[in-house]
Amino acid sequence: MDWTREEVEAIVADYLLMLTLELSGQKYSKAEHRRQLRTKLLQRSEGSVEFKHCNISAVMIDLGFPSIRGYQPRGNYQRLLAEVAEERIGSKPSLDQAALSAVQQPAVAPIQTEFSSVKTSPPTRQHRAAEAQATYLRRAVKRDYLEREAHNRSLGLAGEQFVVQFEHWRLNQLGLSKLADRVDHVSQSKGDGLGYDILSFEADGRERLIEVKTTSFARETPFFVTKSELALSHEAKDQFRLYRLFEFRQSPRLFELSGALSQHCELDPITYRASFG
Repeated sequence: MDWTREEVEAIVADYLLMLTLELSGQKYSKAEHRRQLRTKLLQRSEGSVEFKHCNISAVMIDLGFPSIRGYQPRGNYQRLLAEVAEERIGSKPSLDQAALSAVQQPAVAPIQTEFSSVKTSPPTRQHRAAEAQATYLRRAVKRDYLEREAHNRSLGLAGEQFVVQFEHWRLNQLGLSKLADRVDHVSQSKGDGLGYDILSFEADGRERLIEVKTTSFARETPFFVTKSELALSHEAKDQFRLYRLFEFRQSPRLFELSGALSQHCELDPITYRASFG
């Protein structure tokens, strides 16, 4: 049975409240929120409510917002859900303030010596049905908070420094201390624009070109790549690695994408350079 507008409005309002609390660093109980929410719904099961929360996560990401941790984004959501979320967001200045604060605050790389539980698998690539393509939402977005976070230089640098530590650890674990000593933070030593941030090495001495993308949010959070990074991932596909750091402020973890980025991700050309010759 399709969700009614009243049900959708109730679950979206509750999701946005939880997201505001989470971005503000305040504790809340998802179970208690679900319990109270279900009294406003038409006998929806726990599983149905949780699935809808995951749909809202996908909507929020399409609108340029972070999503609630633990509610993995699921696409193919109903258009009504996107419409209600867009309407509600416009009347939530507290959410805007919390999101801005969360993406703009500075970050520092933690000092860490044990990295055995840091690496995990990448998200599964989803292929969405035609109706779920929410590009029409982009025109109504007041701010793209995920893009703002991508431009947080403090967070980006902290993520790169963390990966330098990780690469030292990885190579030393392989008994390759001489290679570990040669790891180079090239975005600092040589400058931006190379298409990667860190020069590291494989076990056989071949170069590993690492581009680092860091977020404070969930593993499925989209990231932004430059033209030079995308080109390098194709031209040096045997050497290129993208390290995606996520949940950086809580407990940093990362996954790795090897080679051409187009084989791992949907690439959305959201901006173009317009010139006259």
